[in-house]
Amino acid sequence: MQKHRQITTFILFTLVSISTLILSCSDDSGQPIKVGILHSLTGTMAFSEKDLVDALTLAVEEINRSGGVLGQPLQPVIADGASNWDQFASKAKQLIVQDQVPVIFGCWTSASRKAVKPVVEQYQHLLFYPVQYEGLEQSPNIIYTGAAPNQQIIPSIHWALENLGQRVYLLGSDYIFPRAANMIIKDLLKKRGLTPLAEVYLPLGSNDVSSVIRDIRQLKPDLIFNTINGDSNIAFFTALNNLKPADNKSTSPEHDVTRPTVVSFSIGEPEVKTIGSKLLAGHYAAWNYFQSINSRENINFVHAFKSRFGQHRVINDPMESAYIGLYLWAQAVTAAGTTDPKSVKAVMAYQSFKAPQGVVSIDAPTQHLWKTVRIGRVLNDGQFKIVWSSKTPVRPAPFPSYYSKDQWRKRLALLTANE
Repeated sequence: MQKHRQITTFILFTLVSISTLILSCSDDSGQPIKVGILHSLTGTMAFSEKDLVDALTLAVEEINRSGGVLGQPLQPVIADGASNWDQFASKAKQLIVQDQVPVIFGCWTSASRKAVKPVVEQYQHLLFYPVQYEGLEQSPNIIYTGAAPNQQIIPSIHWALENLGQRVYLLGSDYIFPRAANMIIKDLLKKRGLTPLAEVYLPLGSNDVSSVIRDIRQLKPDLIFNTINGDSNIAFFTALNNLKPADNKSTSPEHDVTRPTVVSFSIGEPEVKTIGSKLLAGHYAAWNYFQSINSRENINFVHAFKSRFGQHRVINDPMESAYIGLYLWAQAVTAAGTTDPKSVKAVMAYQSFKAPQGVVSIDAPTQHLWKTVRIGRVLNDGQFKIVWSSKTPVRPAPFPSYYSKDQWRKRLALLTANE
């Protein structure tokens, strides 16, 4: 009898323990699950980042209409990084500690991501980063849904050198992404026996491009690789469009041989709309997603976004990457049965999603996505004609293979020290 009672007690204890574990791995039924959104709503980067908040809002609303996650609605908690890297870090901490969100979707510039990185690592949290970047980084607490260098920068450089010219001018904003991207670009040029005509950086948010235009007139590049971020692009493309031959005999842009072709790495459809397609038509950009992709998933995505935010709105790659990041997280939460960041990360490597850009899958070793590479030319209507794309999704390589990870980290540290 005593032995029977002991067995019964053990079974009851086990059942209670399992029930407690199940309850601890799920949130209170019906209570909203907060999700942190951290982007610049003010300052120079608001030019690009505000649109990502709308894309994330669309994903939240769609998921909620489908029943939410774990039977609970999602509730966005939005914080303004204000184009200030220190504020990005403080706002990330506030979202984690004060607002108690289980995940953050945010950042655009590499400087803002690097400011947030130690915060999410300290709290063993999760950041979904949606923008193409220079690579040379991996964090166990960041899911990178934008392109790694081999999914944007590297293939587009090869294509441009073979199709647009080889007299190259490097122009970017003065922070880590443009400098690291240009370090990679110069490696690629060197392998072809080429040297850039110049490498110039503008302070983030600067509208003074007069020295750049003087350079272009004097050096006569065929091609500009543009890593300017934010509203400085308005000043640059306006001045470039006004560039006239030195003898001033021709006033027609199509006969202006001094105007080079620009390949941009941070210019998408919203930026074209803001700057003006008249200034950008004929120039190029490299991304994984363009609004002009003709697939059922993309047609539905574009329709849903325009229906929600206005028929005049357009969509770019970082917006789509933010959107699919939230869906990937929701899938992982459902698989894990909890919003706990550590548990979610454990199942994240098994996630794929039929995205507007095509099927994307998380690469377990790097926590980046397999993505298709595309190059587009700006048309007069502000959309991009896709002129080249990879045949299949490309596996991410955040550390390009021609150096080891340690060598890349040393080069990046030296680059940062020399800023």
